[in-house]
Amino acid sequence: MAESDPSIFTLIIQGNIPCHKVYEDEHVFSFLDINPCSIGHTLVVPKEQSATLDGLSEEASAAVGRVLPRISRAVLAASGASDFNVLQNNGEAAFQSVFHVHFHIIPKHDDGSGLTWPFATTQLNPEKGAILAERIRSHLK
Repeated sequence: MAESDPSIFTLIIQGNIPCHKVYEDEHVFSFLDINPCSIGHTLVVPKEQSATLDGLSEEASAAVGRVLPRISRAVLAASGASDFNVLQNNGEAAFQSVFHVHFHIIPKHDDGSGLTWPFATTQLNPEKGAILAERIRSHLK
């Protein structure tokens, strides 16, 4: 997809593809996932089209951040779940399938439905962690 081509989410936001909308404001659009991991699986999408989070404007990022807790509370109340995951993938190797920034709110239900996978983790080396944290901070200036 060329950057100028509308993503499927842009087409949904524009009303060209139907969806089960749950929320909309000037900057954010939210709707039910058509391939849910569990009952209540909801997508929160900035109207600004950017493939990955690092390319999203601060204004659009802030708008998503403002409504994500509110939509999460509504999803929990409506689905009856008390636990949930918020998932956001960037790039094909990170399992992104629609190249328009989006956040998944995935309720975890007592029947085991919801997001599941084994995490592969390793312990952070303190010296390497200090170096990496400094490198990250240097890019935030």
